[in-house]
Parts: sequence; C-alpha cells; structure tokens
Amino acid sequence: MAGGWYKDGAVQDQIDADVADALAQLQSQRATGPSLSHCEECDVAIPKARQEAIEGVRLCVNCQELADQDSGDLSTYNRRGSKDSQLR
Repeated sequence: MAGGWYKDGAVQDQIDADVADALAQLQSQRATGPSLSHCEECDVAIPKARQEAIEGVRLCVNCQELADQDSGDLSTYNRRGSKDSQLR
C-alpha cells in the first residue's frame, strides 16, 4: 500500500527495529556466570530450581520483581514521532 512519503513496509521496519533494540538491551543486562545461593539485596536463600533455571541469577523473586518495577519503560526514544509523544 502506498503511503506517500514513506516506503512500503516502513511501519513494519520500525516495529522490527523496536523489538530488536528491546531484545538487545535485555540481553546486555542479563547476568552471566554462576548463580548466587543467596540474594544480593536481602540475603534470602535463592531456591535451587531458580538457580538452575536462570544462569547468573543474583536476586530472589521478590527483589527481582522490585528491580523490574524500578527499571520502568525500556524505550529510550520514540521512532514514530507522533505529536502526542513529542509533547511529553
């Protein structure tokens, strides 16, 4: 479908780029190495199943949930450039 000044498939290209950027950011934040037996934050024992399931786990489930809430939105900029997003 012709869209004027943008090429066909441009919207899908933006979506693909957003997904690729989000995955790259998450992978760069992922811990590596051996898992800890106790949480870095609260020193609660991390269950063996969690240690084996997630390589390099550093936090218990409760502390990880808090960390995820604090991280907020992963997006650093808006490729779409809508008027609403520019007013923020």
